[in-house]
Parts: sequence; C-alpha cells; structure tokens
Amino acid sequence: MRKTDLAAVYRAYIACLNAEDWTKLDQFVQDDVRYNGQRIGLSGYREMLERDFDDIPDLHFNIQLMISDPPFVASRLAFDCAPKGNFLGLPVDGRRVSFAENVFYQFRTEKIAQVWSVIDKAAIEAQLSHK
Repeated sequence: MRKTDLAAVYRAYIACLNAEDWTKLDQFVQDDVRYNGQRIGLSGYREMLERDFDDIPDLHFNIQLMISDPPFVASRLAFDCAPKGNFLGLPVDGRRVSFAENVFYQFRTEKIAQVWSVIDKAAIEAQLSHK
C-alpha cells in the first residue's frame, strides 16, 4: 500500500466520524480492533465514539498533523469543544476547552486494527483553573 493511499483512507475515516455515519464505520475499522491495548471490537469502538459525541455535542475531529508510514498512521488531532458534565474526570460542565489527542493507528488491509491514544488532559486542567 502506498503512503498516500493510507493517508486518504485515514482522512475518509475522520470524515466518517465527523459525519457521525456509524453505518460506514466497518469500512474503516476491523471487527477485532484493539484500543489502548484492549480488544474492544467494532461494536465497542462504535459505542465509545457514540458516547463521545453524546458527551460532547459539538465534537469535531481536526487533523492538525498526520504522518503515514504503512501500516501505521500517526496523527495529532485538535479539538475545540464544550463537553457536557465531566470529561476525563474533570468538571468541564459545558465550558469551551481546546486540547489535542496524539494517536497512532495500525492498519490491516486498509482498516484500523489497533489504536493507541493519549489526550492532553493537562491542557484542559490548565484552562479550567483559569476560568
């Protein structure tokens, strides 16, 4: 697989998330997907995303940086949103926060097989302490 092919697949995956088009998620994610070391499967992955969009009504994934080196994609995703209630154990309660997620994906047959994600929780804590 060429690097540009995997980058295009990843961009289409992000567009699928932003459209909340869960019926197409299986085009991008393996049935046995692992997230941060745990096998959650496609249904668990979809449930996680649906919960994220329910908790953060204005959630939008913005690719800030992406490197494709098949079978891997590394991405820095930027967020500017207002989560309801608690988010990552923090009392955000609808306040607007900006943060980034650094995430690595391993693809198998052009579908995501593994995801390793780290969210910059310290950035959110700093914003909450100044409001």
